[in-house]
Amino acid sequence: MSVLTRDVILRELDEGRLRIDPFDSSQVGVASIDLTLGSEIREIVNDEAAIRVEEETDYRDHTRVLALETSYRLEPGVTIHGITAEHVTLPSNLCGFLEGRSRFARLGLMIHVTSAFVQPGVSNRQVLEMSNVSSRALEIVPGVRVCQLVLMHTDGEANYQGRFQHQREI
Repeated sequence: MSVLTRDVILRELDEGRLRIDPFDSSQVGVASIDLTLGSEIREIVNDEAAIRVEEETDYRDHTRVLALETSYRLEPGVTIHGITAEHVTLPSNLCGFLEGRSRFARLGLMIHVTSAFVQPGVSNRQVLEMSNVSSRALEIVPGVRVCQLVLMHTDGEANYQGRFQHQREI
């Protein structure tokens, strides 16, 4: 696998194999595409009861969706789910990783806790597992380029057929 550079990313977009909607060419960096935080988040409901982690456990049973109209105060040690404004469609020979942007990581904002991999063949908005690992609260604002998508060619072709393949909402 090899990381795609700006010229290859733009070619994939121009030829229609890679799709980002909405798209602004200024989002493409040297070897990644910046993605923006959408207008909704999902927060964990704190009812003091432990959440049992089993195969059947569904995160939706322990969270609620909130509109992100202005900002959200993310307290230290708290994790929320954000979702990108952009809808990303990858062909069967590209995969990627969501990475935080260093300007926000240096403030203590983690963009993904453990599931940064973007499968080949997905066509969805990307969920961001955002955590504050700093000692101060962070104000999370919609429309900010909070993460970057690093793309790679796969060795072979595959199409993700899982639960989140066509995810449109958080």
